[in-house]
Amino acid sequence: MNLPSTLWRFIIILLSFSIKHFSLLPAGCQRLIPLGNLTVEPAPPFLIGSNLTVYCHTNECKRGFRISLELNGETVNSLKKVNCTTMMFRLFNVRMPRSILICELKGFDQKPQTVNGLDLHGGLPPDKPEHIMCELSRSSDFIDCTWERGQKTHILTTYNISVNRENGTQILFDQIQDAEEITIPRAMIDENTKYQLIITAYNHFGASQSDPFTFCVKDIVIPDTPCIMQIEFGNNSMTAILQWKTSESSEHLRSDVRLRTDNAAWEVGEETELSEGLIQVDGLRPLTEYEFQMRTCDTSRSNSSKRSFCSKWSPSVAGRSPGKGPSQQLHAWRMLGSLGTNGLRMVTVLWQPPSPDDYTGAVQEYKIFLGNDQKQEVTSCAALSPCSVQVPAEVQALSISAVTLYGMSPPANVPLRLSGDVRSVLRLLAPAANGSAVFVSWSWPGEKQRSTSGGEPLHYVLEWTSVPAAELQWQKVAKDQNNTLITGLTAGVRYNVSLYAVTTRGVSAPSSRLVYSKEQKPVCGPNVSVLVHEARRIQIQWDELPVDKQKGFITNYTIYLQMLDFSNTQLSKTVSASGPRQTWLDCPEGALALQLTASTSAGEGQWGNRICSQPETPAVGLVIWTVFILTLFIAIIANLMCWSCVRERIKQKCISWGPAWLNETLPKPENSNAIRLLEQYESELSFSSTHSDPPLSPISLISQEERDDVYPTIHIEISQVESRPTEPTTETPLLMSDPGTMLVDSQPEHVNYKPQIATLAPQGEEVKETEEEQRDVPSFWEEDRCVRFGVLLEGFLSSVEMGFTDQPLGQTLSSDSGLLWPKTPKTTIALNGGFSLERRATENDVEADSLSLDLQQGEIMTPDTADTCSSQYTVQTTLKSGYFPQAAAVSSTALCDAQR
Repeated sequence: MNLPSTLWRFIIILLSFSIKHFSLLPAGCQRLIPLGNLTVEPAPPFLIGSNLTVYCHTNECKRGFRISLELNGETVNSLKKVNCTTMMFRLFNVRMPRSILICELKGFDQKPQTVNGLDLHGGLPPDKPEHIMCELSRSSDFIDCTWERGQKTHILTTYNISVNRENGTQILFDQIQDAEEITIPRAMIDENTKYQLIITAYNHFGASQSDPFTFCVKDIVIPDTPCIMQIEFGNNSMTAILQWKTSESSEHLRSDVRLRTDNAAWEVGEETELSEGLIQVDGLRPLTEYEFQMRTCDTSRSNSSKRSFCSKWSPSVAGRSPGKGPSQQLHAWRMLGSLGTNGLRMVTVLWQPPSPDDYTGAVQEYKIFLGNDQKQEVTSCAALSPCSVQVPAEVQALSISAVTLYGMSPPANVPLRLSGDVRSVLRLLAPAANGSAVFVSWSWPGEKQRSTSGGEPLHYVLEWTSVPAAELQWQKVAKDQNNTLITGLTAGVRYNVSLYAVTTRGVSAPSSRLVYSKEQKPVCGPNVSVLVHEARRIQIQWDELPVDKQKGFITNYTIYLQMLDFSNTQLSKTVSASGPRQTWLDCPEGALALQLTASTSAGEGQWGNRICSQPETPAVGLVIWTVFILTLFIAIIANLMCWSCVRERIKQKCISWGPAWLNETLPKPENSNAIRLLEQYESELSFSSTHSDPPLSPISLISQEERDDVYPTIHIEISQVESRPTEPTTETPLLMSDPGTMLVDSQPEHVNYKPQIATLAPQGEEVKETEEEQRDVPSFWEEDRCVRFGVLLEGFLSSVEMGFTDQPLGQTLSSDSGLLWPKTPKTTIALNGGFSLERRATENDVEADSLSLDLQQGEIMTPDTADTCSSQYTVQTTLKSGYFPQAAAVSSTALCDAQR
């Protein structure tokens, strides 16, 4: 024995010892030390569905332990004790082809101990092989035969394949296990001879033989397997075009296609033969992975045996379908705006987005075109509806399409033309039971009216919007429908529903109605006001509720009256909502409170505002008092106005409140001496006269002492004409001019310097001029009727000494613009120094004062006019010394009668 053989012998012995005493176990497993054995009757493999008897036997009897059996983790309760070490278990109708049995020793508060375990194997006898099929491609070298083996046996099954000639000579025998096909070399088979194929299946539980399958080579020849060369998907992702080829003529061949997704079951495709080598498959889904196979079938051979002469399925070709573009027209509508001055009309285009099943991806935009030819694009709008465009007034229609990444939808017509056809009529608007929908039905004119109008309906458009106006909603309805259901409405909201008929001539006029999906009670009451409240009746008026507060159609109003007296009487009256919102109500006398409620078909709503009212108080007493007060006031005013003194005081009071310039006496130009001299000597002056106006001496201011020297004191003696005692003499300074004139400066604080000098005129003219001047003098120059004295010599007579021969003067004084004069009745003063002052009065009142300018120095003037004054006083004034320039004769004439 050589060394290598000895070494190999030693290695084999070592390995055998190791395997026997130190067997290798998988990781995590422990070696089982059996405490007994486990046996099954009948022994495995067992026939599925049979009853089994299991014996568990321990090596020794242990007190305090019991023997148990588990089948697939479940405890078997059917048991019988054989002895201290053996237990018998019964298993009924075991259907599991593979099971695990474990026998254990279990004690109280003890860890279970495994006695032994066993794997159960069950099986079934083989079924009879059926549906045997043998096929041979024209260019193949092997015959492929297949069969169906039936149900699974769960144990090893062997199939014996036998091919015999008709005379019984066996030419082929083969054995395969658990198979359903076999390949027979074509060289072993004669082309014109018939053969029989017999398949026998057998296993542990039995055997089964198929029926003989008789075949001839020419009968089993099938077309060659085609090959798919290319897959192309259409634009809409719903179709795929397969390009294929085969090694034989396709004249009598028909193609079949099957497909599947995600290794699912094969499905027969909806194929269409386009041309030779091209086939179209429909019904695909976009963006989906597909696996395609195809085969060809010979249609020229008779099929008496009901078998198909089709080729084998081609190898699979996979492809992913692209996205799908929209294929349906959009539902579109429009709202027409007013026509602008530029001839363009604003049109708001509305549309409903395409169905998600009709396209893949997202809509990028919507394109609007003039007409349906899509040649002139108006605008592109975002994916939100609506979209407003301006189009010429003569445009009859628009079209709109949705644009996606995978295509554009067909154009949808948007009609703009008004047809003028007889409009459809809304017949019924019935709220649904759930309160969120309304059933709408309508009628279309009859055949006679349609033939007259000439328009055939294409479809209907139903519009609805909430009141007050909100977003417009609409729905397109097919022309063969006359009713539909409007959904998505809100209870208590009023909707305006309009129906349009789109015909071949255009769009008809709308038919509109108001509807509620569900009426509710009003949420508030009307505001009421009182127009007239008489003793036993009242007229009231109330406002209409806002539409959003009505919550339904108002059917009536209820008026509630409550008396505010101790009786607290309550009355109510119901008024129809169709009448005017004001009414007369009979009511008890006294104050009352009013409230209104509105009612719908759902019931009475909430109460409105509460107002209180009481009858109007009779105004007879007020009228009487008003008339009495007015009468008394008018009488007093009339009585006062009859007194001239009151009138004068009123005038003076008004003047004192007025501005200072009202108190000024405007000079009369016709009284100007310069003008009179010019008029007098106008005839004597010639055009070439060189005479000029006399020069004016300068005016200077002098002191009081200088004035006393220049203007001496004048003594005036007053004698009583009618045997009255002589009054004391009063000395008064007098400013005199030359013998013919006297400068009168009255009221220096109000009257400015007047350059006019009185004209030396006869007595009659003086009286006339004096009367005119008195008519021109304002009312503030006059005193009251009882005491009146002409004040024109304020600056001249402030220092005159006067001697009175009458009784002492009264202590009353007359004030006119700051000048004080003593007031005496029946006094006439004559100034001998070149002028006379005449004053006349009655015993009760003074009629008038007048001044007259005497034309002769030293002459005492007696007025020609007689008055009602009964006595006069003559005041004689003598100029003692001194030269008095710029003097004038002044005449005063009483005008009592004239003023009356």
